Amino acid sequence: MSRPEEVHCMLMRGGTSKGAYFLARDLPADPGERDALLRRIMGSPDPRQIDGLGGAHPLTSKVGVVSVSESPDADVDYLFLQVAVDKAEVSDRQNCGNILAGVGPFAVERGLVAGSDGETSVRIRMLNSGDLATSTFPTPGGRVDYTGDAAISGVPGSAAPVVIEFPRRARSLLPTGHPLEIVAGTPVTCVDNGMPTVLIAARDLEVTGYESPEELEADQALSARLREIRLEAGPLMGLGDVAGTTVPKLTLLAPPVGGGTVMSRTFIPVRAHTSIGVLGAASVAAGLRIPGCVAEPIARLPSHGDRLRIEHPTGFLDIEARVELGAGSAVARHTAVVRTARKIFDGTVFPRSADPSPRPDSQGGNG
Repeated sequence: MSRPEEVHCMLMRGGTSKGAYFLARDLPADPGERDALLRRIMGSPDPRQIDGLGGAHPLTSKVGVVSVSESPDADVDYLFLQVAVDKAEVSDRQNCGNILAGVGPFAVERGLVAGSDGETSVRIRMLNSGDLATSTFPTPGGRVDYTGDAAISGVPGSAAPVVIEFPRRARSLLPTGHPLEIVAGTPVTCVDNGMPTVLIAARDLEVTGYESPEELEADQALSARLREIRLEAGPLMGLGDVAGTTVPKLTLLAPPVGGGTVMSRTFIPVRAHTSIGVLGAASVAAGLRIPGCVAEPIARLPSHGDRLRIEHPTGFLDIEARVELGAGSAVARHTAVVRTARKIFDGTVFPRSADPSPRPDSQGGNG
């Protein structure tokens, strides 16, 4: 009997997501072979992902692939891959700012970047979009320290802060060129500050925006409306046919209830997010700064400072966003967020030998 494949892997929590991190050299160079291997590692397709590392939810079925960058503007390259849970699909059509939080520590752990005594900054090129980010985190004695008192909503306890700063962007935040569009009969704002996102007033879809993710997912009429909006918004945002992709994200907005700037409910693309993604929050925050956006009568912007608090189902995310407005244009001049990350295990993962054949008559146990 042949020996199973062995792949060096680190499982990490990055922000409010969890994913498997790999060095690019440890995976097949061919994208098709790589994706097939990752499906077997994560246990997809299977709603429970019972035979792999995945956690049966899009937020826990993620992969980060990291390598030394050839760009003079970056230390490492980071490719994010979303492994579908119950479908044989792996997508590179989007970034993930939560998994991004673990990339800097992972690069130091693997020796791609030398850790400094005190703290280390790692310049990261996100291959999905070509965007750049700088991640700064504590490294006493040159080793990553995951302990600390930084707490983020959606994650129990506390950990060391990972400060992620995004550089000034040259391209417009408004891919359609307008702060307000009517898409599928609904007023929306299409914005991209690292994550293509469609902002929608919850009340325009006949929901409050305070429902739980489970309640929103169970609303079939809402799901149909969201799908219609997403399919029509995709081409308007220059994304083409988005029927088989996870972008653009859709975020419903309502007035804040906890002293923040706005309440949010985000879909990825059909599952309701239990919190909000980092890059999704960056796009929401930038959109709130644009006059004429759908959130203008909803959001409560602070009178001074760059920090905005985006409320979500399990708490809030604080993000700094500064926007420069011009004649018919809006560009992001400053975006920064504090996340945390933690190494869960480091070792060898053994993928299953082959994709399973479906057995319609099989039933899973509860034990």
